[in-house]
Order: sequence, then C-alpha cells, then structure tokens
Amino acid sequence: TSHSSVTREAPQLLSQRQRREVRGVWGWGCLPGPRGGPALFGLQSGDCCTDSGTMNIFDRKINFDALLKFSHITPSTQQHLKKVYASFALCMFVAAAGAYVHMVTHFIQAGLLSALGSLILMIWLMATPHSHETEQKRLGLLAGFAFLTGVGLGPALEFCIAVNPSILPTAFMGTAMIFTCFTLSALYARRRSYLFLGGILMSALSLLLLSSLGNVFFGSIWLFQANLYVGLVVMCGFVLFDTQLIIEKAEHGDQDYIWHCIDLFLDFITLFRKLMMILAMNEKDKKKEKK
Repeated sequence: TSHSSVTREAPQLLSQRQRREVRGVWGWGCLPGPRGGPALFGLQSGDCCTDSGTMNIFDRKINFDALLKFSHITPSTQQHLKKVYASFALCMFVAAAGAYVHMVTHFIQAGLLSALGSLILMIWLMATPHSHETEQKRLGLLAGFAFLTGVGLGPALEFCIAVNPSILPTAFMGTAMIFTCFTLSALYARRRSYLFLGGILMSALSLLLLSSLGNVFFGSIWLFQANLYVGLVVMCGFVLFDTQLIIEKAEHGDQDYIWHCIDLFLDFITLFRKLMMILAMNEKDKKKEKK
C-alpha cells in the first residue's frame, strides 16, 4: 500500500532510547516500519492513525508530568525555588497595590522619595541575616520594598495611560511571556550553562548606565531609544543568568529565598518598564505620522 511504501522509504531517525523518551513525553508508540520494524518518529499503528492510515495528530497526548520533571535539580532546590516564586508572586501583588495607590490618591509622590525609601529597605534587608527568627521581619521588608517600587512606577504608568491605556495590559502580558519563556529556558537547560553571561551582562549594564548619564547632556532621542532596546535584551539575559545563579546558590546551601526573590523581581520590573516605554514611544510616533 501507499502507507507501506512511505514507511519503507522513511529513514529511522530516532534510536530506540530516543523513541522511548519521545513516547514518555508525548505518549507515542510505533508505526509498523519495513518488515514489521519501527518507522519514523516512533509512532504506533492504531495510536495516531485513522482507519484510512493517515496520521491524526490530535490523538497525541502530552505527558505533562514528564514535561515538568527537572531531574538535574535536587528536590531541596526545587522546594527552594517554590519559595522564591511564591515570594515573587507576593511582590507582584504588593507592587501593583503601590502603583494603584500612587495613581489614585497621589498620597505618596513617586520620584526621589520612593526611590530613596526602596533603597533603604533593600540595604536593610541585605544587612539582616537570613534565619527562621528573622524570616517574618525580612518578609515585611520585602513587602515594603515591593510597595515603594510599585509607587516608583507611577509616573511611567501615567505617561503610558495618557498616550494609550491599552499599552499597560499589552506591556504586562508581553513581559510575563518573556519572563516565563526565559525562566523555563534556564530551568530546562544544563546547569551552569548560562552563568558565563554574568560578565557580559554586567559590562553591558555598565555601558547602558554610562550612556544614560551621557544622554542627560546630549539629549539624543536616538541614544535614548537604543538604550531601551539594548536594555530590554540585556534584561532578558539577566533572567537566564539570575535563574541559574539562584539554582547554583541553592545547591551549595544558600537558602535565602527572600533575597533571591529580589533578583527576579527587579528583572521583571525593569523588563516591564522598558517594554512599556518602547510601546508608548512607538504609539506616539504613530500618532505623529497620522497628523
């Protein structure tokens, strides 16, 4: 039949071990190959084929348990990561509350005061050693830091709302997708495979800071836009680097999940701020062109 001729011509691209791994994740079996042997992709007769012999991709089942296994990460480190991301979720809610308070009440003016307050809380948190006795105190400092960080986003949020209110949900969803993708890449990748980025990222961050300071005197819109786009790429790299660095620290006994949470929280906030400003500037350019 035509099906048999296709399977005879198809090369056996996967080894037996690889077919077992694919079956474990996707629930695939094997189509009958030449003379009853396994065929391409390790599919099995009746599992993924209709009565006419054509493949039905909708019959494939994904084994999510296999997809969510991180065998290269020890159970203790996985528990540590759960605490880190739970604290990260707390920070996101508190930061949203801080941004809301600023935009609605203007009781706490964003700017130098909120930046100074968040810096003081960050230094206080860093100076307080991690222990069971100080855990509640440090969580309170973390919440205060996240709140003032959200307040500091107020002016940027107001600017974007004035340009186009739809920028905010678009920027947040885009940041969440970017952060999630790069986090999963770091978690699934081989351990320490992205740690080499540390020096490159710090050098790039230093250049961005210098260019920002220089642009205070130059006032170049092109330099400002380049800073935004390059900064966005650099922060994506920091998500990879910080995630794997947290794993390595936890593997070597550093269980300070609160401080590790701050690293990821700052990555997310910086990504969100830069993406939000990029979308706002593009929207302003579109409005100018229409006029």
